[in-house]
Order: sequence, then C-alpha cells, then structure tokens
Amino acid sequence: MKTDEITIFSNLDGKREALQEAERFAAYNGLTGKNANHLRLLTEETVNMVQGIVHDFRGNLWLESKKSAQGLLCRICVSADVSVTAEQEDELLAVSSSGKNESAKGITGIIRQMFRRCMQQSETAAVSGAMDMIGSMNNPQNAMMFNEMSFWSLQEYRRKLNDTAKQNDEERDDLEKSIIANLADEVRVGIYSGCAEVIIEKVFVL
Repeated sequence: MKTDEITIFSNLDGKREALQEAERFAAYNGLTGKNANHLRLLTEETVNMVQGIVHDFRGNLWLESKKSAQGLLCRICVSADVSVTAEQEDELLAVSSSGKNESAKGITGIIRQMFRRCMQQSETAAVSGAMDMIGSMNNPQNAMMFNEMSFWSLQEYRRKLNDTAKQNDEERDDLEKSIIANLADEVRVGIYSGCAEVIIEKVFVL
C-alpha cells in the first residue's frame, strides 16, 4: 500500500497534511496504540528534518507498506530533485554559520547533510549513478562515492561506530538520544532514478 504524495517545505508547510496521512496510513494497516504513535513520531521527525537543507526546499513525502516475514514493513519516504540552482548552492553553504561545510551534529543532522549532498549532484552524475557526498559510515567529513545501488545507511553507521574506539562516545550518545535512531530499523539516504531520497524503515509485529 502506498499513500498519496504530500508536498513538504523547509518552513514545515505540509507537516499537518503529512501527519494526517500517517494517521490514515496507520488505521488502514491496523496499527494502533504504541505502533501508531511510533509511526507518527517517525513521520514528524522526518518532516522536521527538511529544515536547514535549503531555504526553499520542496520535496514529496509518502508512506508505503508491505508484509514481510518479520511483520509489516513500513517506509516513510522523502524525495527531491538532485539539481539545485546557483542561488541554492550559496544557501547550502549559508546553512553553516561559517559558510563552510562542517561535520553534522547528531543523527538528524547527519541525515540532513547526506540529503543535502545528494541534492547537489548534477543531473549527469545522477543518471550515471555516481555521486560525491560528504560523509562516510564512520566520519561525516570523509568523501565517498555512491551509486544507485548504494547509500548511507544508519545500521552500517551504527555498526562501524560500535567497532571504533572510545573517542566516538559523543556519537554513541547522539544515537541514544535520537528518536529516529531508537524507533527506526533502518534509514537510507542516496540517489535513486535521478532523485535524492531518504527512506526510513520500521517493521511492526502485529
């Protein structure tokens, strides 16, 4: 099942409609109580994430579900065009008070930064399946190459973080405090079919 697409903006226009769609989605799929609340929280956090990507960000949000061996797999998806204007390029840098690309703070900040980097890719790069994005699984300041079959993954980030030394205690603390990190089973950020996408997955056992 896939919902209608809701247009969301950096000023949070569309948030109410997105939350209403999430409630209808939960009812349709038989999600009640804690499950419905968790879905609503994840949707709200996803919409809030678009603040700070670019000043006039516009994207589409929808929810989809399918049955899996583990339960009902639900996805919250946000998609936006990858190409940006020269003016938006300046706005991307202006997001940082120093005017430079800095390491993201917290999981939501890292996801936002990954999405922003996806949006900066040219149409040609997106079509060819190659993209240059600030951020690696264990250090957001490193550059990686992604293609249409690869992406930044929350679970891979968590795994690599757990494999590193004590110096990453702050990042681990961010994970513990993050609603998305605590409720979502997986988060993926990458380019698919010429669009930057964030996909948040949660499996509900009914």
